Amino acid sequence: MPRTPTISFVSLGCSKNLVDSERMLGLLAQDGYAIVPDSEPADLVVVNTCGFIDAARQESVGVIEEMLQRKRSGEVKGVIVAGCLAERQKDSLLEQFPEVDHVVGVFGREEIAQVATRLLGGLYEQRGLFRPAPIQAQDDRARLRITPRHLAYLKVSEGCDRCCTFCAIPLMRGGHVTKPIEMVLAEAEELAGDGVRELVLVAQDMTYYGVDLYGRPRLAELLQALDQVEGIDWIRVLYCYPQFFTEELFETLGHCRKVIPYLDMPLQHINDRLLKLMNRRHTRQETEAILARLRTAIPGLVLRTTFIVGFPGETEAEFAELLDFVTATRFERVGVFTYSFEPDTPAARLPGHLPAEVAEERRNRLMAAQQPIAFAFNRALVGRTLDVLIDAPAPEGRHLWLGRTYADAPDVDGVTWVRGTHIRPGDLVPCEIVAAEDYDLIARVESPTPPRRRKARPSPRRKPAGSSLVILE
Repeated sequence: MPRTPTISFVSLGCSKNLVDSERMLGLLAQDGYAIVPDSEPADLVVVNTCGFIDAARQESVGVIEEMLQRKRSGEVKGVIVAGCLAERQKDSLLEQFPEVDHVVGVFGREEIAQVATRLLGGLYEQRGLFRPAPIQAQDDRARLRITPRHLAYLKVSEGCDRCCTFCAIPLMRGGHVTKPIEMVLAEAEELAGDGVRELVLVAQDMTYYGVDLYGRPRLAELLQALDQVEGIDWIRVLYCYPQFFTEELFETLGHCRKVIPYLDMPLQHINDRLLKLMNRRHTRQETEAILARLRTAIPGLVLRTTFIVGFPGETEAEFAELLDFVTATRFERVGVFTYSFEPDTPAARLPGHLPAEVAEERRNRLMAAQQPIAFAFNRALVGRTLDVLIDAPAPEGRHLWLGRTYADAPDVDGVTWVRGTHIRPGDLVPCEIVAAEDYDLIARVESPTPPRRRKARPSPRRKPAGSSLVILE
């Protein structure tokens, strides 16, 4: 009887990349590969890389070097490099890493099993697989998910038409391609059948959803349809560009039963001159009008945003404007990044690039201004009863669990610590918030009533639970 080939997998980068990793894992599992952790020998290892900014590229390079060392030591027979770094550096990656056996671009993911089989068969003539960006959205169903069973990311579109001057994503992921509503619903139903309670919707530009395919934005209609999917409890919406907010969308965000009052809207800056240099296509006045409308339309809204400091030419006065805006607006969640020099983007050609230490100092000041706002919001939750979605047992002690309220997205926001018995991951537990500790909350189960659970329908298209793989953070 032939031996089952083994493969380990490393997924780096954003949630959109993670969906691609899960799709590749599903294809490999369907083709008969056994997924093993990288602590064990394997025939092949796939590294799905990130190429977004310099720090992400350096992390990807470090993991590639680590996997090549495993190849030299005989722990693995071959190394496949996939994803965004492979796409962005397709003309030079094999020169930099001649020991890499194969490079697969972003849109070659559907052929990952064929690449692996050719390598194990000793066919090394072709070492690169790159496909053009599709004109139709790829189907992300039949994934082998890395996330906890009760949580899934659902990618509703691919690519981006924005062409922000600091961003290389269109170079790696192509233009915006909407996934049809029917395809999104089919995937959501498959995920619900596999036990998912929280759907996290992701895209490069969420509010643009539908414009390329239907001729108008249709995010509101998509959310209304997803709201009817049986079994899903929470729908979380990320990456909403501050444009194409229609009245219908405001109404939908405020009234859909399962769309939780949490919205991620990356603003990047607030000064009009810098917004124009970034090619963001909106002004401070327009942004403030959208924020005010959202606060009115969505009771209890938690707003998350991100900003870039140290953009070429940013003056101290323009940074001070951003600092004052954040202090006055009181976002519940804020992330701040220093500008990353990307040689193949328009911003790289702008004058006035700032020293790294100036950008870092501004980041620290902006985060210091935001911190008491975030802490005050958490303190205001104390005494309230909120549903907590349990993610995992806490390593610190028995009967201690890690979960999240609606106010916290996975991986980027804080956690809620819950002590209790008869709890398991995936439970939605009514809890009283008893304390706030910086960015985290402490809660106790409101009553001895059993947590709300539902029996998941088995999914015949998913590899049985128990398969293990390694994810390097």
